[in-house]
Amino acid sequence: MKKKYSLKRNEEIAKIVRKKVLEKNNCYVIYYYPNQNVNHTRVCISVSKKLGKAVIRNKIKRQVREMITSIFDFNLSYDFVIVVRRDYPEIDFEHNKNKLEKLYLRITSKIKGDI
Repeated sequence: MKKKYSLKRNEEIAKIVRKKVLEKNNCYVIYYYPNQNVNHTRVCISVSKKLGKAVIRNKIKRQVREMITSIFDFNLSYDFVIVVRRDYPEIDFEHNKNKLEKLYLRITSKIKGDI
């Protein structure tokens, strides 16, 4: 995932979470909201300290980032905040990727239905 596709500013992340437009399953919660100024997708990955020490959290973020590059369409004009839940470390990479893909497809079908 390229750096221009990352969402870093705390105010923007808080605004997206406050809108409470989300989809979730047992591994992820994805908040999403259309962005006005940018013509591409931006993504933020959040991993709680409850999931493990810094090495484990960074590994999870690397894995999710790799999943995002293969699944997400960066031409959409949306911001996404992905929160990794507690069940993530217990499941292997392929199952987690499939769960993220199903969740993303559910979101994109809602987005395309709204347009």
